Order: sequence, then structure tokens, then C-alpha cells
Amino acid sequence: MNLNMGGVVIDCAEPRELAEFWTRALGLEVVLDADGEFLALRTPGSTDGLYLGLQKVPEDKVGKNRVHLDLSTSNRQDEVARLVALGATEGESFEVSGLAWTVLHDPVGNEFCVGSHS
Repeated sequence: MNLNMGGVVIDCAEPRELAEFWTRALGLEVVLDADGEFLALRTPGSTDGLYLGLQKVPEDKVGKNRVHLDLSTSNRQDEVARLVALGATEGESFEVSGLAWTVLHDPVGNEFCVGSHS
């Protein structure tokens, strides 16, 4: 097989504006800005090639995301509070078989989860 994972891309109306949230939320930096149409964010100094992409699209988000980011932490409550302070909106929390997670929405409504082992 000659195929590698490149990244995960989030559709949005204004990639540069949304990049402000995600760079602070995950400690990423913009490594590519294609005239504001597409931005690639990566961990500083990373050489693995994985990125979070932000792609400009004309339509508004409708309904639940079919793909979302799952982020992990040892202190879910503190990270959820930090992300809310950065502009995320907190949704429901869940717990099953030793795993707990909280659903959040980024500033433009895209879902993502913050989880931890309980």
C-alpha cells in the first residue's frame, strides 16, 4: 500500500478566524495558508506530516458532523473549562465502561469530544 494519513479537515466559512481557536486549543501553528481558502495546522516541530485542515466552504453547517475529533486528557473537567474559555460551547457528557467524554462545539459549531479514562 502506498497511502498515508494526511490529516483531518474541518469545513468552515472563515478558516483564518477558526484557526485562532484551534491553534490555542491544541498548541498548533499554521504551516500552510493557501490564500485563506485552506489552512493546515500542525504541532510545532512535528515531522509526522499529520495536520488539522481548515477549508473554506460557502454553505453553513447543517446537522451533526459525520466525522469529529476525539481528544484525550487526564483532566477532562479542566480541559473542558479551558476550551470553553477559548470560545467552545459545552454539550452533553457521557460515561461508559471506564471511558468518560464531553461533547463540545468549536466557535462555528463543529462537534469534537474531550475524553478520559474513568
